[in-house]
Amino acid sequence: MITLGIDPGLADTGWAVVDSSPGETPRLVSSGVVQTPAAAGLPDRLGFIYRRISEILSSHRADSVAVEEMFFLKAAHSVRASLQARGVILLAAAQSGMPVAEYNPRQVKSTLTGSGAASKGQMQKMIQRLLALREPLRPDDVADAAAIALCHLRAGRMKGLRVLDRIGSRSPAPAAPLRETTRP
Repeated sequence: MITLGIDPGLADTGWAVVDSSPGETPRLVSSGVVQTPAAAGLPDRLGFIYRRISEILSSHRADSVAVEEMFFLKAAHSVRASLQARGVILLAAAQSGMPVAEYNPRQVKSTLTGSGAASKGQMQKMIQRLLALREPLRPDDVADAAAIALCHLRAGRMKGLRVLDRIGSRSPAPAAPLRETTRP
């Protein structure tokens, strides 16, 4: 099973494609950071994130997408911008037809280390170990994206993969396709 993990952000969106074939060590297929120009306007930055994530989804043919749920202790303006970035990421995933799962940071930490309060260093070591990497993943946005993908793969193995609709809510059956209606 191939999963695309995404750590959303307006300035830096980390992504990691992880392949976990049954009986084998999960493997990091590809990773990177979508960086938007700080001088660009918000619509341009969101458009750039959308296009780049759409390209990544198209080129890597993942079976599912796992996105970090947002948690903030920051100023309201940065919360709004980050949530908008997350929105275009979810849109790109929905348009690709891939199922989307969402995990909050505490779930990711708990699934990978057994502690929802694990430090960044503990997470780095666990990601390095699980992916059999010689060195820790850098930058942090990529490591976080890999952790989200690994969390999704582990959650699926522990519980049997849940059916997820295209916008990330857990549902007992596949969601009916949405239809667009127009008014005269």
